[in-house]
Amino acid sequence: MIKKLSARCVTSAFDQRMQIEFCDQLGEIIRVGELGFEESELDFHFPDHCLLFAGMGDVHIHAREDVSGKNTYKEDFLTATEAMTNGGLCHCGDMPNNPIPPIDDDSYSQKFALTSKTQGRIWTYAGIGPKTNPLTFKVPYKAYMGPSIGELFFENFDQLNESLARYENQWVSFHCEDPEILEQAKNEATHFERRPVAAEVLATRDALALIDKYGLKGKLCHYSSGEGLDHIRDFRRKGGTVMVEVTPQHLYFSQNNISDPQFFQMNPPIRSEVDRKKMWEALLNNEIDFLATDHAPHTLEEKRKGISGLTGLDTYASFVCWLITQKVPLSIIAKMTTENPGDFYNEFLESFQKLDHKHHQHLIGYLKPGYAANFTILNLAEKTFVDEGFLKTKVKHGPFLGITFPGKLEALFKEGRRLV
Repeated sequence: MIKKLSARCVTSAFDQRMQIEFCDQLGEIIRVGELGFEESELDFHFPDHCLLFAGMGDVHIHAREDVSGKNTYKEDFLTATEAMTNGGLCHCGDMPNNPIPPIDDDSYSQKFALTSKTQGRIWTYAGIGPKTNPLTFKVPYKAYMGPSIGELFFENFDQLNESLARYENQWVSFHCEDPEILEQAKNEATHFERRPVAAEVLATRDALALIDKYGLKGKLCHYSSGEGLDHIRDFRRKGGTVMVEVTPQHLYFSQNNISDPQFFQMNPPIRSEVDRKKMWEALLNNEIDFLATDHAPHTLEEKRKGISGLTGLDTYASFVCWLITQKVPLSIIAKMTTENPGDFYNEFLESFQKLDHKHHQHLIGYLKPGYAANFTILNLAEKTFVDEGFLKTKVKHGPFLGITFPGKLEALFKEGRRLV
């Protein structure tokens, strides 16, 4: 059926009240603009304190499900999808550090098939390891430069260089921590000291060199180092292209304000207040491309044993509301939560369609005719209190427990169907 809505619509180019006509059967936008519908003709009308964005996306999560099923006690694709819905997300990219990692055509296709239960809301990365080779079709890749969670990582730069030579011109996302510095620091007293800024900075320099050397389409994951940002800026000034993620937790927390360092353990760690402020400066200067949660669920028992990883899907929308109240320009919000994630997904749409045509049919990320009718609508007049009952993630914990955010998810549409 043809549906009509009116809302204050936000993109990187405009912030204005518009009307959208869309088809919930085809799942796509038909028209956008000042269409002249009377209020009585509208199926949905959202007041001006509600902001409509093209469906938000998180390009970096760990849903924990693979063909082994070994880690689904932490999370699975269905519970991750429930948390995504709670957080106002229309799509997410799942990382490959699984017990059976997706590293070739068969293992990637088998894992991707498991995502069909999410109706196209989760897509997947392939892993790069010391002995892997590119797939025969276009997919996003992830390279763990040093040990994190899982066994898919490199022990030194030479090993990484040798592998990436086989991935020329591919889309590669890097976890930037140098393995040799991590090895040298492994006996330090705290997690913060065991994973120092120096490891991220050196790995950043190496990743940028490899991006340039092999013509990679590069992305640096969950970035946290202020010093490393200077190398990224220098690389860009010289004509290099690289994209950068930041997590909500690296923007909100520092070593100054975390109450339980063991619970807040993640890789890379929550940094100093100096680093946090430098990440904020980069965000406000439009130097950050993605707000990505690095949603990494572990049980509380595992967290007490020192396992790294924090959840984040449930609080995505409410955190974005907080960013807006902190005077982050709406154009930047739209870029890093909708348009850039949409562009990233769209690069691989043809491959995703071949793997699961039923659930991957449309381009996403923009309020344009022919694109998916995906809408994330935020209400800035109400608040969200985060407690255990609010969370849909299977592990029922997160870094923002006990915090009240100045806004809430008002509505979520996926391909024309209202989910919230």
